[in-house]
Amino acid sequence: MNICITVALFVLLSAGRMFAQSIPASPDRPSHFAGEQEIEDSAKRFIGPRFSIEPDKTYTLAELVNLAEEHNPETRVAWEMARAQIAALGVARSELYPTVAALALSQTNRSEVLLASQFYRQTVQAFDGELDLNYTIFDFGGRAGRIAAARADLFAANFAFNDTHRKIVYEVTEAYDRLLNAAGQVEAARTSLKNAQAVQQAAEDRLKNGLATSPDVLEARSAAAQAQYDLQAALGAEKNTRGDLATALGTRPTEAIRAQPIDQLVIPESIGDSVDQAMDRAFELRPDLMQQVAEVRKANAGVKEARAAYYPVLSISATPNAQSLYGLQQQLPWAHTADLTGELRLKLNWTLFDGGARKNNLAQAQANLRAAEAKVNVTQDNIANEVWKAYSNLETALGERQAAAALLTAADQSYSAALESYNEGVRNLLDVTAAQATLARARSADVLARAQVLSSLADLVFETGDLMQSSARRPKP
Repeated sequence: MNICITVALFVLLSAGRMFAQSIPASPDRPSHFAGEQEIEDSAKRFIGPRFSIEPDKTYTLAELVNLAEEHNPETRVAWEMARAQIAALGVARSELYPTVAALALSQTNRSEVLLASQFYRQTVQAFDGELDLNYTIFDFGGRAGRIAAARADLFAANFAFNDTHRKIVYEVTEAYDRLLNAAGQVEAARTSLKNAQAVQQAAEDRLKNGLATSPDVLEARSAAAQAQYDLQAALGAEKNTRGDLATALGTRPTEAIRAQPIDQLVIPESIGDSVDQAMDRAFELRPDLMQQVAEVRKANAGVKEARAAYYPVLSISATPNAQSLYGLQQQLPWAHTADLTGELRLKLNWTLFDGGARKNNLAQAQANLRAAEAKVNVTQDNIANEVWKAYSNLETALGERQAAAALLTAADQSYSAALESYNEGVRNLLDVTAAQATLARARSADVLARAQVLSSLADLVFETGDLMQSSARRPKP
């Protein structure tokens, strides 16, 4: 007996260790616990790219936006949340219909019944089938308020879904513009390296002919080495921006994405609309503002529901019951009866006193409504400020673009003239290297200015909500 008890206790303790939840044994070592491998195995199904990028294809921005809207997991999250709100609205609407429940019951009751001075055994077998129907006839707007609140939640979820697309489109556009700038900087760095190497070759040729000094050649080699360093830095920055773009698309950063060269894109020269027109368009299109307006509708529905609590609720219930009974008493034959029974009831429920609960609920709902309206005003003010900043930044970028183009033209002419004069022995090498460095900076500034115009334009389009209009596809739940 003692052995059996010991074995049983051992089994119970082992099972407790197996299923018990535990914390790491110490703070200075990684934790390994039961079920760790199971979680790691489950995580493997999430590993791997969700789609592939064609390495030899040059993608336009519109094509990349389509890929992001289709594959970025954030759109799936927002879509499923909107689908959940559709189901929540269906739950709220179900209150408009009666509820019907069916009940089937079979029971046997055996007892001893006292008759006169003797007990007689009695067995009763009952079979019951019952329907329970309940319906609220009217409640003075309580259900309507809950349905309106659920519908407002659905509107808010749909606008949140649209806003997710707006943000993803912007993330792709912003990463794409940065990639254009990085790729342009690489080409500018390569051209600057060729210019520096040309200056170096000219200095070495003049040294061979006795027309230059060793310090001139060393200075030219230093400038070429600096240009080589700048090229490697530009290549590294380009790799990082390609990874950012891949992440915005919803795939691995290792995917090679080829974008259009920046010199093949049309850079706008001016802004078509005024800042007031841009603000008005933002007030009409921004889904986050529309989401706040939907919250106001939900708060209005909450006030309606709170007011309905002051009025009675009339409901009806019906419970038809089909019953079949079999009975057997000692020394008597079986007996049987069947009948349709039940009840029909009208119920009027009116809360006359609740210690101020309804009053405070209504006050809370009205305060929530005023808060929701104030949030709309706050969002409008923020949107106006965001549009103003984006508009001002775009004006600045357009001005910088014109200045950068003029600077590049002047620097290119200055470099060509300095190199020609150096070859003719009129200018010294320091003048040439200075002109070459100025040209390199001007070339980089020109690329940056063009990319900045595109980036500032994307900011303005994002702030006004026009990204939702220009998106190639707008999937909705």
